This record gives sequence, structure tokens and C-alpha cells, in this order.
Amino acid sequence: MAMDAVARDTVFALRRQIAKIEGTLSERLEAPAGSGSDADRMLVRRSGVAESHGLLATGADHFDAALNGGLPKAALTELHGAETRDAGTVAGFALALACLLLKKTETPAPILWVGTTEIFREAGFPYARGLEAGFGIAPESLLYAEAPKTTDALWIAEEGAGLTALSAVVLELRGNPERLDLTATRRLHRRAQMAGRPVFLLRQAALAEPTAAPVRLLVAPAPATPRNTMAGPLDGTIGRPGIAVTIGKSRATQPGQFTLEWNPDERTFLDRRHAGAIHQRPWDIQKRAKDHVAVVPLSSSGTDPAAASRPVLAFPSPRPSPAGDQPSRPQRPAHRRA
Repeated sequence: MAMDAVARDTVFALRRQIAKIEGTLSERLEAPAGSGSDADRMLVRRSGVAESHGLLATGADHFDAALNGGLPKAALTELHGAETRDAGTVAGFALALACLLLKKTETPAPILWVGTTEIFREAGFPYARGLEAGFGIAPESLLYAEAPKTTDALWIAEEGAGLTALSAVVLELRGNPERLDLTATRRLHRRAQMAGRPVFLLRQAALAEPTAAPVRLLVAPAPATPRNTMAGPLDGTIGRPGIAVTIGKSRATQPGQFTLEWNPDERTFLDRRHAGAIHQRPWDIQKRAKDHVAVVPLSSSGTDPAAASRPVLAFPSPRPSPAGDQPSRPQRPAHRRA
């Protein structure tokens, strides 16, 4: 208990120093009353430039509650992907956050997507036709800026973060470049605070480093659940995409893990653990019924139409050759001579 108290006092002392450096005064820096897990979850609620512009709620109640209301709008937010093959999930999560941001604005402004040539070749660009259908973002509202070097990408993102004519700035980089240090992220965070616009830093195949971002989220793909119908989950189908989000760093809460689902129709996130969805684990697939053809009701005669489809195979089964048949001679390629 004594060690926990010393550690808590050290954490609050560090938060006080961070608040002085950033120029944001804290409402409550003393340790919360009581002890235990409930008291440890209640850390610090800060006020300042970032919270003066409000928070971006994702729609997943438990995830927003863990972030004390949502992600800060006027701040730098890090989105990490462990591997390059997860770049699509990280980019989709960023587009979903941009969609939530545009929903709450009467006159939505364009979004600037900045990246290096390396990351665009490895991860590609967002699909134009899928922007409107999946996120409600018009293709002409997403502006791209491709830079040959990391230094150029940081300069474009910093200049774009200071423009009020943009709704948000997305900076996508790969790995851990030397130019992306604490000073560079502090400049991006400060520009976002002054303009009142969010800056999303997408770091593909990167390791966690000290940055000025108040929130760091680790994003990874999660298995999709079956489609939900009025009769329940439809077995053997693929439902909404799942996203595993881990709060790696936050100045207002402790780390936590969540599995979110993006609803492209209502354009909001859902918490899978509390949305009534059934997890589709690999070892549960063996427990399903062997025949998935009969997913429709029986005909009026009462016969099962799937019964006739069971013996149908892609290739006929081998039959034994008659006794008088002789095996054919071995075939040789036509371009070869005996």
C-alpha cells in the first residue's frame, strides 16, 4: 500500500509538470479519495485549450467512458499499427473518426491526408468509392499530399494543422523516422490546439516513442462476427468489421483494451462486448452444424431441398477400371523426342 501511494504521488507530480509545460492548468491534481481499483481508475481531468473545443465521442459508451468522454478535438492523437498489413485497419479507424467529426459540423471542410511516398506505396490510398458508402465522405473532400521525405511530410502537416479551412489533418508515416521526435510532435500538437482542429498521426509498423500526443491508441484488426438478423446471428456469414483498440497512453485514464465495430449505416462505433454480439472464435467454428445450406425455410411440401445437394461433388468419385482395360502408355511432352 505504501508503494502504491508513493507511485500515485509520483504520477501526479509528473502530470503537474506536464501541465505547466503545456500551459494547461489542471482542475484536480491531488490524488482521489479512497483506495482500490475504483479510485485508481479516476485519475485526472484536465482543462485547457484541448478541452475547450470539446471531445469527439465515438458512440461506444464504455470506450468513451474510459477516455472521459472521447478523444480531444484540438489535439494530436496517435494511431499505431504493429505491422504494415494492419495499415488498412488503422486508416479505416482514422476515416471513421473523420466521419464522426464531419457529422457534427454544419459546413464540413475538407480533410488533408499527408503521407510519404514510401507509405503510399506500401499501404496504398483510401478507396474513393468506399469513402461515400462506408464513411459518408465525398471523394473530393479528401485531399492528398504525397511527400518524398519525412521532413517534407512533417512541414506540410504542420502548415495544414494551422489552417482553419480544414476539418482535420491526417499524417501517415511508416516506422520510426528520426525526424519524428518529441519536438516535431510538440509543434503539431500546438498547431492543433491553436487552430482548434484535430491532427491524427498514423504510425504504421512503428514502436511506441515519447511524443507530445495526449492519447495514443494501438489499432489492430479483430475477427468479424456473424451478421445479426431478427432471428439472431446468421451462421456462416460475415458481419461488421471489428477493430481491436488498446489505449496505450492517456493523460486522463489508465490503459485498457476494447473491441469496437463500425456501423456504416448509422456511422457510429459500437462496443462489441456490450452490444449483444456473439464472438466468433476459431475453436467455436467446429461446434457449428455440418450443413450450412438449409438457411431458408422448407417448401410447402415439407421436403428439405438441401438433402439432394449433399452428394453433389465438384469432381466425380474415381471408379474401378474394368478387368479387360489396359493402362495407357506414359505420356511425354509434345516438344520432346523419344
